[in-house]
Amino acid sequence: MWFKNCLFYRLSDDLHWDEDKLAEQLEKLKFSPCGKREPSKYGWVSPLGQDHDQLQHWSNGCFMLCARKEEKILPAAVIKDKLQEKVQLIEAREDRKVYRKEQQTLKDDIIHDCLPQAFTKSQRTFAYIDTRNNWLYVDASSHSKAEALINLLRETVGSLPLMLPQVQESPAVVMSQWLRAEDVPEDIVLGNECELREFGEEGSILRCKNQDLLSEEISQHLDAGKQVVKLALNWQDCIQLVLSDDLSLKRLKFSDKLITEGEEAGDADPIARFDADFSLLSAELARLTPSLLDWFGGRRADPI
Repeated sequence: MWFKNCLFYRLSDDLHWDEDKLAEQLEKLKFSPCGKREPSKYGWVSPLGQDHDQLQHWSNGCFMLCARKEEKILPAAVIKDKLQEKVQLIEAREDRKVYRKEQQTLKDDIIHDCLPQAFTKSQRTFAYIDTRNNWLYVDASSHSKAEALINLLRETVGSLPLMLPQVQESPAVVMSQWLRAEDVPEDIVLGNECELREFGEEGSILRCKNQDLLSEEISQHLDAGKQVVKLALNWQDCIQLVLSDDLSLKRLKFSDKLITEGEEAGDADPIARFDADFSLLSAELARLTPSLLDWFGGRRADPI
């Protein structure tokens, strides 16, 4: 259950969450599998796993949710071949050209006919809201995946005033200064991985791994105009991560100490283990978030 990636969003209003009311709202959009001719389905499942019905899990002012997406797999090459065969048959039989608009209709019919035989794939996206500090955290590596969950949550609760975190200083500029050993925060240690980018339509990109980031080689790229857009960090020996210039957190790795603490607190009970892990996860991200914002001059005030 430990997040592998994290995108976080600011709740601009306190929505006064109610556990019982939320349970009713989630139930209305509970996940159900794809029907024979449905290309995809999206809805809420229990974050505790498939053997549980509870669609949210509360702990220390935070509640965890899990959205499941199921979609049919229809290989594009198969659809293309079937469409080509059908077009050739019509053109040969009726001695006429099949134009694009008709081809699209034929393609839709082919997809409709193939859906009942298609395989399905599914994926789950975890997220939680910290109601004490008004942050939404989503375990997603892309904003499109996070937005899908956010849209489902908006449909569920009716209103969700969210915004991406805004900071006073440019993360790319500040992280580039760190690689010059300037003003590196005391609570982080630089890793050995980064991505440098020269801004502009045709700007070059440099990706480094297992590299001394304070070396002269890296300094030369910074002098040439590149800036840091991704940087590996170790925060307080608690979390290793790759921080992007949009403040997204990738490849999160929590310390063995935290993982062991969750295991011991769970005491072989799956729900108790989930609760312990969730409590530790939310506590660490609640500590990390203000520190991260402070690295870049603090959070910019919400617009009035």
